[in-house]
Amino acid sequence: MCGRYVSTRSPKDLVQLFHVTDWPPEETLAPSWNVAPTDEVWAILERTPRGHEDAAPESRQLRPLRWGLVPSWAKDIKVGARMINARVETVHEKPAYRRAFLKRRCLLPADGFYEWEQIKDEGTGKARKQPYFIHPEDDQVMALAGLYEYWRNPEVDQDDDPAAWLVTCTIITTEATDAAGRVHPRMPLALTPDHYDQWLDPRHQNPDQLRALLTQPAEGHLDARPVTTGVNNVRNNGPQLLEEIAP
Repeated sequence: MCGRYVSTRSPKDLVQLFHVTDWPPEETLAPSWNVAPTDEVWAILERTPRGHEDAAPESRQLRPLRWGLVPSWAKDIKVGARMINARVETVHEKPAYRRAFLKRRCLLPADGFYEWEQIKDEGTGKARKQPYFIHPEDDQVMALAGLYEYWRNPEVDQDDDPAAWLVTCTIITTEATDAAGRVHPRMPLALTPDHYDQWLDPRHQNPDQLRALLTQPAEGHLDARPVTTGVNNVRNNGPQLLEEIAP
């Protein structure tokens, strides 16, 4: 699974990297070296202006979304904390994800992600989990394949009230490869730039063609380095979490 990741690039950098055409500058997020479930995260998605679905072209947007997908039919948003990942093998058929897979796909930019390996502590002889930071060797941005969904808050009367809608997302995971596979059997699925357009296009709704985009994770070597157990606490943040330590 992918339960924590790092996202420190500025929105201006993300606008350029992903050719975003719609980003309200008043929408900002602080850099995070310890992104955790239910946090607000940057997402790139494509939408047509409301009320102009047939006439206007899609705009590529940079938006903050809540990590942990809440299906539109959910009675409570708490379910989102358990839906931070969707398995690539079944994402197209699971009730919570299949409609979003066809119509609401996004990219979640990341510097890298954390995974934990169970090891034996030489000092105590007991098993413990050692966190690793896994990232591209060339430090290029990872574009994690994701889905997003709208949830209507029944306690708000007016549809045009911003509080009426919660937009949430999930990260698609796959079998781990390269350095990630030595730490954990699963990893987030990153797309290559030549697949961004097809993945984001909401008019592209052929499930077999969409699944074909996900058959091979983005190429490139990953580096995994042991880091402090300070990352285990969601309240800890800062670049010091990425410093390599002796495992």
